Amino acid sequence: MLFEQAHIDAIARALADEGLTGDEIGHLLRVANMAAHDPGPGVTKWKRIQAAFALRQNEAQNSRAIQEVIRQAMAPAKHLINPDRHEAMRFKLNRALLLTGLQCTEEGKLESVPAATTLSQAERRARGMRAGLERRNVHPEVLRFCSAEWLADDYFHAVQEAVKSVMDRLRRSSGLSWGLSSNGAENLHKRAGHASSTPTALGSRNGRSSPRATVSGSVKA
Repeated sequence: MLFEQAHIDAIARALADEGLTGDEIGHLLRVANMAAHDPGPGVTKWKRIQAAFALRQNEAQNSRAIQEVIRQAMAPAKHLINPDRHEAMRFKLNRALLLTGLQCTEEGKLESVPAATTLSQAERRARGMRAGLERRNVHPEVLRFCSAEWLADDYFHAVQEAVKSVMDRLRRSSGLSWGLSSNGAENLHKRAGHASSTPTALGSRNGRSSPRATVSGSVKA
């Protein structure tokens, strides 16, 4: 298969904009046997990737080398220090890849999928995580706090904002000021007065509980 120029541009931007360093780009191009097509670090990172991709694909008349760069770049082991970069890069990549009939998995592998036929369809599928959370009945307050992060495809920070939303709701409900420390949890437990030994769900609605988002006792709204 061959990528269209617009797809190559979008893939290059996704890899560069989310934090690949110049050294990492050079290494990835060498691993994929694109060193001869690398214009070097003297140009903008995304243009460096784009130029190497376009030259190699035109020469080989296939996209195998480009796909190898994506697999190497998205290997989870390369993102152990900065895991949020992996997710942000993957979702931006998938917005472009889904239009070509490919998708990058969490494992960094490329798999064939039915191609998206419109930009809006690719966008919806790339944002499937939010839909999955809604199907799991996540509380609307959590989704509200995460809205900016969803729009930016920043799923790592969306999780952080979700935690903040729960803590903010507890502070307002309990009238206490505390953070994510053990002292805060202890104060909340005391305020609840051990009213109930049944955990109260914080990540649910309509009375359905979530085993991962509970606090012992009950807090009056």
